[in-house]
Amino acid sequence: MSFSALIFDMDGLLVDSEPVWHEVEIDLIESYGYTYSAEVRDLGIGMRVDEFAAILQQHYPKLGDSPAAIEAAITGRLLALPPERICARPGAQEIVHYAAELDIPRAIASSSSQVVIEHFVHLMGWQELIPQRYSAEFVTRGKPEPDIYLHAAEQIGIRPECCLALEDSRAGTLSAQAAGMTCFTVPDLSHSSLDDFADVNDQVFSSLFEVIEAIKSKGLFA
Repeated sequence: MSFSALIFDMDGLLVDSEPVWHEVEIDLIESYGYTYSAEVRDLGIGMRVDEFAAILQQHYPKLGDSPAAIEAAITGRLLALPPERICARPGAQEIVHYAAELDIPRAIASSSSQVVIEHFVHLMGWQELIPQRYSAEFVTRGKPEPDIYLHAAEQIGIRPECCLALEDSRAGTLSAQAAGMTCFTVPDLSHSSLDDFADVNDQVFSSLFEVIEAIKSKGLFA
């Protein structure tokens, strides 16, 4: 088994942003007098923000008169947070630099909007390290559908079956697999456990450091 390209998810995989998204969502929802339930939150893990905003509108109609308005409110609050609130996940700096040093074709394929992707990448200093960055807002369907991974593979010119995808969520894992990619899942323990993926993926890792070790020891990009 070997690969020709590496496709990264972003939120919860490279960037420790899922708890921050959750905080922003709580602040917005509670400002309208609602209580944000864990069940509703779980529906949105890994989803495109506009698609999740439609779910939020169904459960909390006072948030806005359209999913677009709710998405804008969430995104605005997120972008206004102090930069120090956004941190890299353990092992993220190491795997990004490793891929760049080996000149492995690579890209981000994220459910976040392009403005959020660019904001986080800028804060992490990865603009040149991950030069190709793609948002699911520009494809027809968000994760768990395969569209964003197929788009990223097409843009970097590598067949999907030759790409290794790295994900943290169930929706993202299913998306990469549906695109025909091998997916290594590194669950974000703020919303998932290692056992949550037993029925969808047998390639589950406890950290990106473990992923790096597997890549090196198995010569996956030799």
